[in-house]
Parts: sequence; structure tokens; C-alpha cells
Amino acid sequence: MGYNPANFAYHIGTGSWVEGYAVCYAVSFYDRRTGRRDAFGASSTAGPSSSFTSFRTTSPRSTRTMSCDLMATPYDVIGGAYSSQRRTDPRIAAPLWKALEAAHSVLNVGAGAGSYEPADRTVIAADPSQVMLAQRPQRSTPCVQARAESLPFRDHCVDAVMAVLTLHHWSEQHRGVAECARVARHRVVILTWDPAAPGFWLLDDYFPELIAVDRQLFPPIEAVASWLGKAAVSPVPIPADCVDGFLGAYWRRPEAYLDPRVRAGMSSFRRPADLGPGLGRLSDDLRSGAWMRRYGHLLEMDALDIGYRLLVSM
Repeated sequence: MGYNPANFAYHIGTGSWVEGYAVCYAVSFYDRRTGRRDAFGASSTAGPSSSFTSFRTTSPRSTRTMSCDLMATPYDVIGGAYSSQRRTDPRIAAPLWKALEAAHSVLNVGAGAGSYEPADRTVIAADPSQVMLAQRPQRSTPCVQARAESLPFRDHCVDAVMAVLTLHHWSEQHRGVAECARVARHRVVILTWDPAAPGFWLLDDYFPELIAVDRQLFPPIEAVASWLGKAAVSPVPIPADCVDGFLGAYWRRPEAYLDPRVRAGMSSFRRPADLGPGLGRLSDDLRSGAWMRRYGHLLEMDALDIGYRLLVSM
């Protein structure tokens, strides 16, 4: 079911970036099915220490301002080139959007530059990084600078919450998932990676130190499902020509990992580490044909399951 303008109406205040304010849009949301106008706003459970920054509604009848300092995030440092490498892949989006098909309103948590946001319904985005929010398209959905662990929204204010390849960046993952469940009326949809899954050739052969860190950062799938109460879990195979440049996207295009512009879109490669030896081995193996001898069979595959999982609360 898509967005129906007969059921929903919203207006966007296009405030400018000014000192002390880190949110470029705010939204007043009206659900004609329930008659509720205050769907977005201060969380009923948020206290004075909640980590949200200022946003304003620009309705002529109401003006509300909320502010609290946010600490800098890693993406304020490493996220500057993200939008050039990270974009929606329609084959990965398909099961995610199917899980959201009954939702008229969606909150995207850890939204970044806006990949995977459905265009046919009302969406509001939340991300803690100013650098990431600044890369969103000029006419993008309303966005609020906020951390997953303390979302500045009322209980059950949107039909669904989505979170795409972001869970491993949250400092308190259990709390962040609980916040997503609190805000969602019906469903939480999370795309993440299973740390119990086998690695693939890039990490196994060339960068084992990276997968060791990722196995610590990504929460176990069973834990995420339990935090949601109950969840359906399904694999998300990665297409061979995936257009979204996350870490596993180039499993059939090994030479891409030698390009620093490609690696700039992968947070794993932006951590402090000596990448030289691994990059050198990969370059040598591609040149000598060793990679082809070991992994040439992958070139015959159209998609590969390398551990990405979609969780849908039930």
C-alpha cells in the first residue's frame, strides 16, 4: 500500500543552518485516520538529558524549539564522500520496502544521506551526523539530528521504523532498538550483518583484522531479534553488480577494493589500521592470477549470501 494523500498531509519548515542548530528541516504531521496532529515532537519518555538538537515547526499556529548538544560522531570525520559511493540498490531495497508496504509513515534511523527511503510515503530521517545530513538531496525528506539511543519523537508516532546498515555504529544497541520499537506503531525493519556468518574472501584472505573488529561491533542476530520481542529473519543476497558501495558490495569485482574512492564509502576501511599489506597482497594476486585461481568460480554467480540479514518485527 502506497502513500495516500487523502489520509496524510504534512508541511515542512525549511529552516537554514545557523550556529547552534543542526537540523535543516522539521515536520508537523497530521494523520487523518486518527485525527492526530502531534505525531512528531518531544518524546513522552525523553528527559532533559535526551540527545536531540534543535528543530522548529514553522506552522503559523505553533512554534516549538528543542535543543541539546550532540557530540561529534565518527561520520563527521569519515562521511564526507559517502553520498558519492552509497546509493539505493533496488534489489536490496525490494524486500525492505515490501516489509514497509503497509506503513504510511516511516522514520529512518541512522538515515545518513537517505539511501533506501521509500519515495511513495511520508518519511522523516534521523541521524546524529551533520556531515551526513548535509549530503541529503536538497528536496529530501525532513530530517532531525538525533541519536538512535534517544529519539526525540512521541511513542507510537509512525507506522514503521527502518534502520539500514547502521546498528553497528550505535553506542548502546539494545537501547537504540528499544527506542525504534517505542516510536513504531506496527513494525521495525532492520538491515544488518550477522557476525556469526562466515567471512568472504576480502576479509578472510586480505583483511582479517577488519572482520575481527566487525564481529565485535555487530550485535548477534539472535540478540537483535530478542530486543524486538519477536522478529522474522531472512538473508539478503548481494547482487554481483550491486550499486550500493558498502563493504560486501564488490565481492565479484575485486579490483574495486584497490580504489581509495570506493573504500571511502566503507566505514571498515576508515578505521585506524595499516591497510598497505592487505592491499599489496590483493594487487599482487590479481596481477598474478592467484585470485582468479582461488575465486574465479564467483564470476559465474549473480548474487552471494555473505551474511547480510533483514529483521522484521512481528
